[in-house]
Amino acid sequence: MQELDYTKIGMRIRQARKSKKWSQEELAKRCGISMPFLGHIERGTRKMSLETLVSLCRELDMDADELLWGIPNASDGVLLHMWGQEKAKDADSYDIYSKIMKSVAEIMSKT
Repeated sequence: MQELDYTKIGMRIRQARKSKKWSQEELAKRCGISMPFLGHIERGTRKMSLETLVSLCRELDMDADELLWGIPNASDGVLLHMWGQEKAKDADSYDIYSKIMKSVAEIMSKT
């Protein structure tokens, strides 16, 4: 299994935060953590809890794979929009479509 690179995770968090034009203070407040702790996370010098990871993903509009590994994945919301219908209407077809699109996204991120 691949090891997490906390410095790269921190860089991705910092880039996402800056793209939203937020200060560390703003993101820390939104996530319910201290600004010094966020600074450590962005530098890769401290590990975060699962709850903090979830908060960061939610606030930065990022999937966990994107934040942890740098691999953007299409969210179900994006896939539903592309599919053009509610998942419940045709769950089997949607699940197949979802797997195909996620596989394509994974392949494209490796090239």
